[in-house]
Amino acid sequence: MRPGGFQPSVSVCIPVLDGEAYLAETIRSVLDQSWRDLELVILDNGSSDASWEVATSFRDPRIRVERNRETLPQAENWNRAVGLCRAPLVKLVCADDLLHPRALELQVPPMRDDPSLAVLASRRHMIDEQSRVIVPRRGLGGGLVGLHSGSEVARKVIRNGANPIGEPASVLFRKEQFVTAGGWRGDRRLVMDLDLWMRLLQYGDFLGVPETLAAFRIGRGSVSAEHAQAIAAEQRDLLAEIGSSGAFEVRAVDVGIGKLALPLGRARRSALFRVSRIAARRDEKDRQERSEAAAAG
Repeated sequence: MRPGGFQPSVSVCIPVLDGEAYLAETIRSVLDQSWRDLELVILDNGSSDASWEVATSFRDPRIRVERNRETLPQAENWNRAVGLCRAPLVKLVCADDLLHPRALELQVPPMRDDPSLAVLASRRHMIDEQSRVIVPRRGLGGGLVGLHSGSEVARKVIRNGANPIGEPASVLFRKEQFVTAGGWRGDRRLVMDLDLWMRLLQYGDFLGVPETLAAFRIGRGSVSAEHAQAIAAEQRDLLAEIGSSGAFEVRAVDVGIGKLALPLGRARRSALFRVSRIAARRDEKDRQERSEAAAAG
């Protein structure tokens, strides 16, 4: 273990609940970063599978593995995961998502060197249960590449009708601002990421880098796949709040376009999950055929 006073330049935290299937692959994607000055905090939220055993099987001094005494609601667990981080810059990676080997190399220096930045995001691949890319280079649509003010991002997000910034693995933020903003909100469980990004952008600017530096896994058991209608409702409420809060300079035309875009955002999400389900069914059929062929001799 590193000395108790050691402070890395960036913390990556992985909250996990019954995530043994992909956890090792996720951990390796963090440890294989070209940017070596990091700590990896893994928080086991009372898993009933082998997640703890997987997490503690790695022998790397940059890893700290913690365990909750009882299973916490997702927002509370994610807040505790960030709270355990010691670095000024933080990235949260879900236990089935992946980082590109150069993710931190390309994200940490701009945030470290420019204190006016509050959120930095990259593009990401959408991958299936076999880690195959099913939709490449998603995110930062509508002109979000480059440097933008919070108000510019708010207008683009509203017009998009979904989450053009992306999931946590593609985003880097500052721990101090995370605490000031109030962290992850449990009442926005299905859009916690976008809700946090917009609150953080009240404290600084946004930088979108064009590289694809993360991968978001879409599986049959994905929360997003099971709650499409609820996601759409929370998305609608969040975008309405952004438009009316006064924190950003949002115009009536942005809100109007956003209302028209909401159904399109929902349709895009549904299409992604259909592609994932088709791939999963094809894999299951292939496994059955191989099993039958092996049994036949």
